[in-house]
Amino acid sequence: MPLNTTRNQVIALAGLTQAVSQVKKIATTGMAEQTPFESSISSILKIDAKNVEDIYGGLTGISSGLNQLQRQLTGAEPPDSEQGRYAAAIIFLEKQLSKNTAMLADIRTGIELSQTQAEALGPTHNTVLTTLGDLYHTTVSTLNPRILVNGEQNHLSNIENIHKIRSLLLAGIRSALLWRQCGGRRWKFLLCRGKIQDGVGLLLNEIRQQ
Repeated sequence: MPLNTTRNQVIALAGLTQAVSQVKKIATTGMAEQTPFESSISSILKIDAKNVEDIYGGLTGISSGLNQLQRQLTGAEPPDSEQGRYAAAIIFLEKQLSKNTAMLADIRTGIELSQTQAEALGPTHNTVLTTLGDLYHTTVSTLNPRILVNGEQNHLSNIENIHKIRSLLLAGIRSALLWRQCGGRRWKFLLCRGKIQDGVGLLLNEIRQQ
């Protein structure tokens, strides 16, 4: 099956939406939602997957992102400017990263180490999150513009939250890469909102029927 399909683009967009949503939750409340958080982190570790949805552990792994996309595309809730800023910055940074072969090689090496750790400890263990967070900090975070996360200072200064947020930003990069690989472009999101909205609805229906 070809990568360049609306279905795959919507899955990747949902993955990105889910990651930045969890970034905001941690920054503002100090807590993440366990299932979406674990799915987002696990997506980083899936270097070789049989298909796009497998990267997120199946469609249920991005149900939170799909629901949020649907609410925003239908106008059921106002656009979240903060999450939109994170997502736009991630897409921009991924495009820069795609041209930096040395940094991509460093990231792959770091992810392979995290895979080994996750097999022994689980994908959301502090050791794994520390490795992924440090990996983001020494690679993507050195590109411009750096993503500045807003929230409550007591949450943002907590070292475990720092690692979680950086890991989620790396998960966002993973989804942005996937979005581009599947033919996603900014103009498509702006001009094909109806098509994307329909795709979100179809995927949510699939989840309900499982």
